[in-house]
Amino acid sequence: MNNTTKLLIAIGASIAVGAAIGVLYAPEEGYETRRKIMKRGKKLAGIVGDSIDDGKESLEEIKDILQKQLHKVNDRIAKL
Repeated sequence: MNNTTKLLIAIGASIAVGAAIGVLYAPEEGYETRRKIMKRGKKLAGIVGDSIDDGKESLEEIKDILQKQLHKVNDRIAKL
């Protein structure tokens, strides 16, 4: 497991623990608290989804660049 994966797991666990503590000490009624959690969860899911999409696009661009460079190297090797 690389450092990025470990960091993402730690962040996710921290968010879950923070949310659990927040629910336990929430001054509002359960219904209102659950409604707020759902609303914030959906917003966070949208942000994470957008970030993942951006990451995929960046990786695709990097992949294309690397493939072009690999073809150039292969062509040079073939000429030798």
